[in-house]
Amino acid sequence: MGIGGTPASTSRQSRVTRALVAAPPWAFALYGGLASFAVYFSMFAYRKPFAAASYDHIAGWPFAIDFKIALVIAQVAGYAAAKIIGVKVVSEMRPEQRAWAIVLLIGGAELSLLGLGLAPSSFGPVALFANGLSLGMIWGLVFGFLEGRRLSEVLGAMLCASFILASGVVKSVGKGLLLQGVDERWMPAVTGLIFTPLLLVAVLALAQLPPPNAEDEAARVRRAPMTAKARAAMFASHAPVLILLVAVYVLVTALRDFRDNFAAEIWAELGYQNAASILALSEIPVAIIVLIGLAMLMRVRDNHRAVAFNLGFVALGLALLGVSTLGHQLGLLGPVAWMVALGAGVYMAYTPFNGILFDRMVAATGRVGTAGFLIYVADASGYVGSVALMLARYFARLELAWSAFLGGAAYVTCGLGLIGVLLAGVLLSRRTSRAQRREEVVAQPVAGVQP
Repeated sequence: MGIGGTPASTSRQSRVTRALVAAPPWAFALYGGLASFAVYFSMFAYRKPFAAASYDHIAGWPFAIDFKIALVIAQVAGYAAAKIIGVKVVSEMRPEQRAWAIVLLIGGAELSLLGLGLAPSSFGPVALFANGLSLGMIWGLVFGFLEGRRLSEVLGAMLCASFILASGVVKSVGKGLLLQGVDERWMPAVTGLIFTPLLLVAVLALAQLPPPNAEDEAARVRRAPMTAKARAAMFASHAPVLILLVAVYVLVTALRDFRDNFAAEIWAELGYQNAASILALSEIPVAIIVLIGLAMLMRVRDNHRAVAFNLGFVALGLALLGVSTLGHQLGLLGPVAWMVALGAGVYMAYTPFNGILFDRMVAATGRVGTAGFLIYVADASGYVGSVALMLARYFARLELAWSAFLGGAAYVTCGLGLIGVLLAGVLLSRRTSRAQRREEVVAQPVAGVQP
């Protein structure tokens, strides 16, 4: 079977796919998790390396706004636009098209990075907008291979670990290239080329996964492309809860993106100016904490309870944002410990929204559909919030240091986010209770009729 094929019959399956069908759960999880991890890890080599550069002295830049801030805003704006487009595209895409779409979109992202190096500096933000537009649908395409399975928590946790680790690793690679004399504008394209072989092998491996089987569908509901009518019906049935959760996700995404895009400046301010390794090493404990927590959710079989546990995990992460920042400001946590704890809080709150929470919500509804739709509704809103935060910091002319602004944003996200999660949890609890009462009424035997 060629790249991107989802087998329609046993005779057309590749040997790898046939082996995976018969493989024990641990082997399937290891293969699928590592393949998806490698694809998304590689994608970050085309998205985040530019954040390792300062772009302090760019010849020919004619505008008052800082060049790097313009690049960050342009890329996130492109990413947000792709998320809006992805609400339709990702939810409607057929499984056999996903792998080819991943390769073509990431190829477009590399071309945009070549444009950053080749074109005049004034076109830099245009190149980064195109870059974000190319990469914004990759997550949904990759998660489409993993959702709707009894092992989706483990697979999703390994996939989520990729973006926690990858951002730091590719920025460390980019920083290393800069220290070796590679030009700031060419460094992102060079970093992408370094990761191209891994990307192609990983996409080919991911394309061999068989579709969910009958047991998966019984436990997590069948997944299928969604029409506009189906999307509208799913959103309408959960509108109050989804609006609250999307609002929380907007706050968390804005904080996560600020910490991520300006990590080099924050670490330099904290005393780690030329320590390229700190960008990657500080994210390893964050990934371990989040990976273990998310994987444990697989043990919760009831889908309604699993949604509640996911919200609890998000709330714990939000609380950690406030507690760790307060500890740092009181002198109880050093800069490295604070950045690690803050990162753990950010990603504990952020990662469930990227698949596992919405995968269980779809399963709990019993509706045939795809978690990709809900993910992209949240993501589209989240990245609009990220753009708004960066624009607010720039145009408000705030003179706060990078770390002070990060701490203030952490407090706001902690407070408002906890309120949003609590309200969403109450609404979901009432909805679940009403559904259970209806089921009990239906199950009661009619008087005089033998069961």
